[in-house]
Amino acid sequence: MRTDKKQELKQLRRWRIRKKVVGTAERPRLAVRFSGKHIHVQVIDDSVGRTLAAASTLSKAFNDANLKANVDGAKKIGKALAEAARSKGIEKVVFDRAGARYHGKVKALADAAREGGLQF
Repeated sequence: MRTDKKQELKQLRRWRIRKKVVGTAERPRLAVRFSGKHIHVQVIDDSVGRTLAAASTLSKAFNDANLKANVDGAKKIGKALAEAARSKGIEKVVFDRAGARYHGKVKALADAAREGGLQF
């Protein structure tokens, strides 16, 4: 089936990226996950396996905003994550796009995080 092949190829891209992108205490990994309806973003220190900051369209802060997994939602989530990360003293991150192409929602989220003060 075509969808199975597309999922396999995306998983291979995800693994290929994760081999190279590793979060440390100095530069944690900014991991992005898009589902059909929601956006999930985390700042992860892989050396200890801990999430340092996170933002999602499912979080209570965005419950009333009715955000969706589109470019506008990605911009708001990116800014919220940048605020959360900067409040914890995180300024530099490495970007893990999880096999997604760098355009549209992914680019909007990354640009909003940069505007919020994170350095990639």
